[in-house]
Formats: sequence, structure tokens, C-alpha cells
Amino acid sequence: MTTDRSSAHGPRPTAHDLTPAAIVAELDRFIVGQREAKRAVAIALRGRLRRERLPEALRDEVSPKNILMIGPTGVGKTEIARRVAGIAGAPFLKVEATKFTEVGYVGRDVEAIVRDLIEVSIRQLHEERLAQVRDEAERAATERLAAYLLRQHDAPDERDGIPARRRVARRPRRAAEPVEAVSPAQARRLHRRRQRLLAQLRGRQLEDQTVEIEVVVGDDGNAPFGDFLPDFDPDELGESGQELLDLLGGPRRRSRRVSVADARRILTDEEADRLIDFDGVVEEAVRRAERGGVVVIDEVDKLISEGGDGGADVSKEGVQRDLLPIVEGSTVLTRYGPVKTDHILFIGAGAFSTVKPADLLPEFQGRFPLRVELAPLEEDDLYAILTEPANALVRQYVALLATEGVTLAFADDALREIAAFAADLNERQEDIGARRLATIMEQVLEEISFDAPARAGETVTIDAAYVRERVGDLVRDEDLSNFIL
Repeated sequence: MTTDRSSAHGPRPTAHDLTPAAIVAELDRFIVGQREAKRAVAIALRGRLRRERLPEALRDEVSPKNILMIGPTGVGKTEIARRVAGIAGAPFLKVEATKFTEVGYVGRDVEAIVRDLIEVSIRQLHEERLAQVRDEAERAATERLAAYLLRQHDAPDERDGIPARRRVARRPRRAAEPVEAVSPAQARRLHRRRQRLLAQLRGRQLEDQTVEIEVVVGDDGNAPFGDFLPDFDPDELGESGQELLDLLGGPRRRSRRVSVADARRILTDEEADRLIDFDGVVEEAVRRAERGGVVVIDEVDKLISEGGDGGADVSKEGVQRDLLPIVEGSTVLTRYGPVKTDHILFIGAGAFSTVKPADLLPEFQGRFPLRVELAPLEEDDLYAILTEPANALVRQYVALLATEGVTLAFADDALREIAAFAADLNERQEDIGARRLATIMEQVLEEISFDAPARAGETVTIDAAYVRERVGDLVRDEDLSNFIL
């Protein structure tokens, strides 16, 4: 279990790197214990790479081995799946089974799972493509920004009778557009001034200066009207033409007065979007989701009716039946076209504290052939979670308070005391696993966190006595601990 939710792992590893042993080793950096579950997802991920190496005729016959993870909350079920998806760079989605209803009932239908996964995949791939063109986009944005500043510098004054809001309203002309003839001396002077502006912009010397720029305003950032008239320039119609385009829903440009720093960000984003083929992104994102998507369906044990059929439980079996074709493999229609679910890896998860997997519909059980039981966390596990993972809670709190100039040091006996309190509370109350650690840590550090701005330069040591002073009475008082811890 870990509290960090980042899936960034730098450059995506190659197929040779993604051996099951390497995957488990990477998971060990963030998640304590649960070796069987780690091995199961590592084998499932490696199985995908093996499938891609098969002849096409046989490849389509190999389906993913969906996994059912069984264990109390807070032991790492979802985090294992999230991390392994991040290692592979695969689209990842977690949904709660209780959010869906049987067809015919008010609520979300299960096909929304596939639609949401496609949106995640598109967003993920779009961000990757943005990163690839960021440098080129920033160069283009800097050129545009220099043109805006140059025009603004040469714009007529207010006393010439031209309102400020209109004197730089037109975008800088592109290279292919005709420009007014200038003398060689004027051209050299403009070139020198432009080069000076470019140097200042690249050196971040004009960040606080105000500039008026034009931005395209649209619901999706595209220019549908311009798709039909590629050589059409809305500026040629004047204000009345712009109003017409607004009514038609075409590309709308608006002037904005912002700082140079904000203008660079806005123009860079605009240029990056122009450099990316969105249709190609959608096509590749759909293919990536179909071949490598990972979906965790949490709380599947809540789809089991404990007291017979009736009341709010009436649609639970219906949700299981609706999930069957999605998990087994079917085609779902989305706004981006049909999406096949045959090779998406589905991981079911649930505590199964009052019911058992055998209580699921037999057909639904059969869609999850691999079952892994995750063990509850003991005191030693909780201590290890505080200290061992790369994103351990202790490291997080030390780093957070360091931003205020406070040096936070935890004695080993303090961490042992926190782990003991967490284990005791999990045993006496609802077992929420490693999430209990965050609750206790917040209580222990509440006063220090509140006073941190006034304690800059201090070193604060947390020992076992301090932990007992802050939470000991709360742990012993059953009524208080039920509400606070």
C-alpha cells in the first residue's frame, strides 16, 4: 500500500526490461509485501508482450487472464494494478462496481467503463505528444510573441484616434501573406529590433511586461468553419464578419491582455495543438486501450445480495450480468468509434469480508480465472510502509515541512509506536489497512504543521513519548478513537 498516486516512471521500458522479476522489483519500491498479487499482475503483463509476438492468426485467440484480488481495504489491491499499468505505460482506469446499475435503472451503464478508458487513453497519449512537440511549439510561440510585441511597440498612440483594444487586434501575418513594402533601411531596423526582442524573450527578461495577444476561442480548440474554407481569413470580414462566425460556431479570436509569461504559455499550448494530429492521437489511443488497457473494478463483493432479492439490492445481479460481455470481450460503441474489449485486462477487487467469491454468479466468476488473496497488514508491515517505500509517508511529511524551513526527524521508536497504534485500531475497529497510518500521522503532526511558518529554522524530533502524548489517550478512549482515528 502507498499513498502516492503518481504513475510517472520516466521513459517507458522496453519489452526486454519488462520481465516478471523486473516488474515485481519495481512494485517492491512502492508496495510492501503482497508478493503473490505482484507476481500475478507481473505474469499478466508479461503475457501481453508474449501475445504480441505471436502470429496474427493465433494472437487473436489468446485472451487476457483476468484477476480477482481478495483482501481488506488499504492493503494495496488498486495500487498494485495502478503501478503495473504505469510501468507499462498502459491506460489505467479504476471504477467502483456500486456506481453502475442494471440496464433499465437510473444510473450509469457498464459500457461507460469502456468510454472512460478511451478518454483516459486519449488524454495520456495527447500529453505524450505534447511533450514531444513542446520545444518546437515554444519556439513558434516565441516568434509569435515577438511579433505581437513588435506590433504593440509600433502601434499608433491613443491620440491618433485608434482605440487601444483594436490597434493590435489583428494577429501577426504569416510568412506567405503579403506585407506592405518597406525600405531596406526599415527592414534592417525591424530585423534588429525583432532579434533583440527574441533574445530578451529567450532570456526571460520581459516576463512581467503586458502584451495583447489573440487566442482562438472554441469548445474543442478546433476550427470547424475553417475546415471547409482553408484559405479563409476571418480578419478580412471585420467585426461584423467575426460576429457572423460566432453565430455559426466557427473559429473565434479574442484579444487578451496578459503578461508575457502567461502569453508564452497560452501561445505554446496553441502551437502544440496545431502540431499534433488529433485524429492520429485518437486512432492510436483506441488501439492502445484495446491492446493494453487495465481496468480495476473495485467493490465487486458489493454486487452480491446478502439478504435475498429486493429493495436496493434488486439490480446487483443485473450489474454482474451486464458486466459479463464487457469482461469477456465485446464491442462497445463510443464517440470515437467501436472499441473491442477482448484484450483489456480486468482486475476485480473486493474485501469479501461477509461474502465469498463463490457467491458471485458462476458466469461472472468464470471471467476472473486467476484469484489472489492479499493478506491483512500486521504491525511489522505497517512499520515497513512508514519507512521502506520510495514514497513513504515519513519522507513525504519531512519534505512538506522542509518547505517551511522546519527540519523534521522521526526516532525509530516513534515509528514503531505509530505502527503499533495503527495495528491496534485496525484490529479493534474496521480494518482500513495502511490508510490508518495517514490518520494517525496527521494527528501526531497537527500542532507542528499549524505552527510551522513560525518555527522556520527549527529541528523537531518526534519520539515515542511525543506520539503517545498526541494520540495515546485517543487510542485508549473507544468512543473518541471511533470518531477521530
